[in-house]
Amino acid sequence: MSPSRPGSAALLLPGVDHAAFAVALAVRLRRRGVPVGLTGIEDFIRALAVSPPDSPSRLYWAARVSLVRRRSEIETFDAVFASVFGGAPAFDPRPRQTARTETAGGGDAFAPVRASSADRPHDAGLPWTTLPPAVAGTDDSEAAFAVPARLPSDIIGAADVPFEQLDAQEMGLLGKWLESAVAGWPTRRSRRRAVSPHGQRISMRATMSRSRRTGWEPLDLIRVRAIDKPRPVVMLCDVSQSMQAQVPAYFHLMRALALVADAEVFAFATTLTRLTTVLTHKSAPVAIEQATQKVSDRFGGTRIATNVQALLSSHHGGAARGAIVIIGSDGWDSDSPQALAAAMTRLHRRAHRVIWMNPRASAPGFEPRVATMAAALPHCDEMLPADTFRSLQRVITEVSRGRQLQRVT
Repeated sequence: MSPSRPGSAALLLPGVDHAAFAVALAVRLRRRGVPVGLTGIEDFIRALAVSPPDSPSRLYWAARVSLVRRRSEIETFDAVFASVFGGAPAFDPRPRQTARTETAGGGDAFAPVRASSADRPHDAGLPWTTLPPAVAGTDDSEAAFAVPARLPSDIIGAADVPFEQLDAQEMGLLGKWLESAVAGWPTRRSRRRAVSPHGQRISMRATMSRSRRTGWEPLDLIRVRAIDKPRPVVMLCDVSQSMQAQVPAYFHLMRALALVADAEVFAFATTLTRLTTVLTHKSAPVAIEQATQKVSDRFGGTRIATNVQALLSSHHGGAARGAIVIIGSDGWDSDSPQALAAAMTRLHRRAHRVIWMNPRASAPGFEPRVATMAAALPHCDEMLPADTFRSLQRVITEVSRGRQLQRVT
């Protein structure tokens, strides 16, 4: 693909990779609700190759003809195009170098890239760059997912109290609330189909079989629909010394996920421990106690990269395929940032979404200056604080979005 022609006028996008540019613009449109498909992106790339634009007007029409399919989407497209080319571009379509900076201790750290202030809502929370948010698609079902709009009255007084200040009774209330909060779960469309009068596809085999009753005339069309199945969930909880105050609350969340969503849950410090069978005990106090005793290396050091790689390499690694993966950790790691970045890259390719819960993230002015946390951040779809009842409520809300979202690839 050549970005220029001999003898042509000065081009608008000299030296820019057309494929990366088209995908970046499509991502911006998807964020605003314009369902740009792969066919439209391919058409746009071909249009840029056949006729490299030498003015914003030519680029506008090449993009609009390729990416817009409905009249109702034109206004949104115009707004996105104006936001990109009316001022400083909100994205850089060219390959970028990994930025590095010196930490206070003298080591190397991956510098976090801030998101554009124009793109970030006022209530978006943490101003860090993670992966682009997923957009509406046909991969997931339309089934409603009920998340409590308000916390129960018996725990509303402790909604903003850090976990380390809660007593055993309040922690038990947290566990009961979490079980009710995840009573439903996002689903995804499977390859299996069932007969339905409102199905959009016609089953040829069933229709021809029915036509035997009418002299092989297909009078009755048998329609089928896809069968939805729960989306897999995997959660990894850091049980190192720095996470000691948050471990009981995270164990309650893991138990709720294991009971309701059939999630695979693991604890890790220096080694990985599977807690799925232990945390499904019918008694919450017994389950938490047994889980705590089973983790032999609890409240010690941390090796996040090693344990993520261990999960993906084990026979439980298949559980992460197409799953919502939740990692609860403060990001302190004895492994190198390069090792964690490689492990998170592999995990992100296998999972549907990756959500990182960081209990330190709620502190005023907090930024992921830790080298390993900054290295993992670009491979997370969401990074959320999780140190109180209210912050866990937001985590559950973000996880529930999996019923409507599809990863942009």
